[in-house]
Amino acid sequence: MAKNLKNNETAISITPPDMRIIELKIRGISPLSIHRFSQKAKIQMKNAQEAGLTSKSKKARDPKDFEQEYRDAFYISEDGWYGIHAVSFRNAAIGACRAVGYRMTHAKLALFIVHDGIDKEDGTPLVRITDGEPELWIAPVKNSNAGTDLRARPLWRKWGANLRIRYDAGMFTDADVVNLMARAGIQGGIGEGRPSSKLSAGLGFGLFEIV
Repeated sequence: MAKNLKNNETAISITPPDMRIIELKIRGISPLSIHRFSQKAKIQMKNAQEAGLTSKSKKARDPKDFEQEYRDAFYISEDGWYGIHAVSFRNAAIGACRAVGYRMTHAKLALFIVHDGIDKEDGTPLVRITDGEPELWIAPVKNSNAGTDLRARPLWRKWGANLRIRYDAGMFTDADVVNLMARAGIQGGIGEGRPSSKLSAGLGFGLFEIV
């Protein structure tokens, strides 16, 4: 029903959301490394914060168990398969908007990843890794205090996944979604060592293409 408008008022027409799902098969074109924040690290951080000032006192460091650190870095679903944090792909697509001049704040409202399952420990939404096998990878990393440390992480030299992307068809066409994800895969990447990392220029890891 039409409304009577006062001077200088403009009629606003809001269309209902038209959410659709597009499925894409992707294939890694560079190695993929995952680094899940382990439950042990969370407990240590919690204990240090609860200890307050006493936590600043120097304490002997326990020997590092690289095998355990490697195992803790996996995302594992309730059904037992390895996964990637689903938001990694969403963040990569939103970041790729910089390359085409599209507002990232708009993309945040238009693009979502439909997860394949959830992490068995903390419920993180996951996309299943469908190809390849992980291996132990130990590499130096920069800490927040500018120091250097060695970390153990899983590494897939070959990998793939099936993405289900829910998008607002009033804001993106299906071709827009495909092209944006293609840019996300080639220009941004996901996981550790990706080119779009905020902390460095990355190692060229986590790049993918649409099959």
